[in-house]
Amino acid sequence: MFTIFKREFRAYFTSPIGASILMMFYFFSGLLFGVIFASGVSELSEMFSTLFIIVMAIIPILTMRLFSEEKRQKTDQLLYTAPIRLSSVALGKFLAASAVYAIALAILVVYQIIIAFFVSPDWMVFFGNFLGILLYGCSLIAIGMFVSSLTESQVVAAIITFAIELVLLLVELITQFINSDWLTKIVTEISIYEKYNSFTRGTLDYSNIVFFISVIAIFVFLTIRVQDRKRYA
Repeated sequence: MFTIFKREFRAYFTSPIGASILMMFYFFSGLLFGVIFASGVSELSEMFSTLFIIVMAIIPILTMRLFSEEKRQKTDQLLYTAPIRLSSVALGKFLAASAVYAIALAILVVYQIIIAFFVSPDWMVFFGNFLGILLYGCSLIAIGMFVSSLTESQVVAAIITFAIELVLLLVELITQFINSDWLTKIVTEISIYEKYNSFTRGTLDYSNIVFFISVIAIFVFLTIRVQDRKRYA
């Protein structure tokens, strides 16, 4: 797994993808921070409630190459015949993408330190928000990796991943057209946006943490199953 992780992590920075993702996130998050800082707000919670849009934009780019590129270059056959577990391959790729994502998020700590020079911010609220956006992004990475395992086109993988993100974002709107209380409750419970929003409100609900970890586990498992089926196809 560590070998796969190193190879994938290095690949992000030997191509324009890694640098592009970091530049995009730093640029737009910097703009948000500048607006919030200029308005005199002493906490970044408002910023975190908007950052999910930026995360939605960069995750499809971050994950589109994970398996699609292997298929396009026909190097996936080497993975299937190599003496390595497919679970190690999937986890290595997932962790590499998550590491790049975490590097992007690290700039948020810098923003918080800048604020700390002027006021005394609530660091527990900040770390709660940070945990929320980290889990939210890693969940989308797991979904994007699964989509990437289904196609050899990076563009198609990115588009489908973004479409899924939009569905997950808009799922709450469906409740307005549902008359059934129990069905409304189910739809609300699977809303990734609502789960993430609870972090930005300063609520650290362990059920939301379990939810995001479950989403990650499910889609990593599905990715492994897709690769396993192709190995023996």
